[in-house]
Amino acid sequence: MKLFDVYPLYDVEPVKAEDCTVWDKEGKEYLDLYGGHAVISIGHGHPHYVHKLKSQLDTIGFYSNAVQNSLQKELADKLGKLSGCDSYELFLCSSGAEANENALKLASFHTRKHRVISFQNGFHGRTSAAVAATDNKAIIAPINAQQEVTILPLGDIGIVEAELKKGDVCAVIIEPVQGVGGLDQAETEFFQGLSTLCKQHNTCLILDEVQSGFGRTGKFFGFQHHAIEPDIISMAKGMGNGFPIGGILIAPHIKSKYGLLGTTFGGNHLACAACIAVLDVLEKESLIEKAAMTGEYFMSKANEIPGIKQLKGRGLMLGIEFEFPVGEMRKQLIYEKQVFTGGAKNKNLLRILPPLTIQTAQIDTFIEAVKDVVKQ
Repeated sequence: MKLFDVYPLYDVEPVKAEDCTVWDKEGKEYLDLYGGHAVISIGHGHPHYVHKLKSQLDTIGFYSNAVQNSLQKELADKLGKLSGCDSYELFLCSSGAEANENALKLASFHTRKHRVISFQNGFHGRTSAAVAATDNKAIIAPINAQQEVTILPLGDIGIVEAELKKGDVCAVIIEPVQGVGGLDQAETEFFQGLSTLCKQHNTCLILDEVQSGFGRTGKFFGFQHHAIEPDIISMAKGMGNGFPIGGILIAPHIKSKYGLLGTTFGGNHLACAACIAVLDVLEKESLIEKAAMTGEYFMSKANEIPGIKQLKGRGLMLGIEFEFPVGEMRKQLIYEKQVFTGGAKNKNLLRILPPLTIQTAQIDTFIEAVKDVVKQ
């Protein structure tokens, strides 16, 4: 049997990883500046994380949500305290797409409306409603296109208001910092305007924190840079440091009832153990504060690279935009300099999403590698 060919693959096979370093099957060492799409938050193979998962596997790894699971309550308590969102309620699932799918569904249940507003260059997942709200026609199948979604320019509050006045919008979904789209972000005034308008028009404001959450931007959630309180917050990626887990945080005015949402694998024992370990390390090692400081250092050093058009992002969710496509640069970085980086919808943008544990010396190594490649 062959694998279904949907991924263009680099000719590299990592077989071992530690903190911000991975080794391939030939024993060659690489610096990880991408963390597998921002998934690796506390570093590859963190000792506390490994111990927590191994210990959990020795007791019970899985059972369904038909029984009590005190790990879910422990996770909710830790998450509420560390994130500052203790008044919200938690629903656990298994991925970012599933988180956004449940967020959109819940918004429609709550408002009894059906249309969604999202924004140009936004990415929210590959499942039914989530992919319909994603600004990429190439990945939207005809069955997904049945969803009623209006995609608007990012940052134009007047256009949003005109659409909300039509009265049929159940949700506005937005990333605090766009990931796949290319690290663009709206101003605080726009986010605060969205919050006000959504309240006025009985529309749920969903903050897609799948990539930007869990300390990535220098605050626990990216929306916290803008002093707003969303109705629903979706999360995944760095939440489990590589173990599949996602979830949504739901404001208290949205009421639950049996059967409203459901999942088989969400909130299982191993997933909870993984996320609890991540929260432990984020707090104990002050990685959220560190991400903010390290991001500032990165920005200052990146300005030394010739040919830069613009630096984008916050914390350790960063982009370096050049005047030319970066596809060949990424190949040179991985094959010649042994550095993993990421791409984006913006083909001129190098996406940087390292583990939050990255050191300034490793950033220096990356900057020198990029300088050398640019000179070539």
